Amino acid sequence: MKIEVLSSDKNQVEFKLVGERHTFAQLLKHYLLKHSDVEFASYKLNHPFDNETLFIVRTKKGKPSKVLLEVNKAILQDLADFKKKVKEAFK
Repeated sequence: MKIEVLSSDKNQVEFKLVGERHTFAQLLKHYLLKHSDVEFASYKLNHPFDNETLFIVRTKKGKPSKVLLEVNKAILQDLADFKKKVKEAFK
């Protein structure tokens, strides 16, 4: 995956996830929308066969880049918890 920042300002960032489609984009969007500082988060693919996902994130307060890092941390923590539970369930 590659991230290309298209525009960025105080409360909004637009970027492309190159090499990603709906699977990761939907996960990221879900976590972003749960974050209390996020006002808007969405993505789109211009064509059904695209391998580039356009993302827009707007915050109520704080930098979008900071929110993305916090969301990344939350995703990684939930994945680690899930991994632990799978290991316990299949002993």
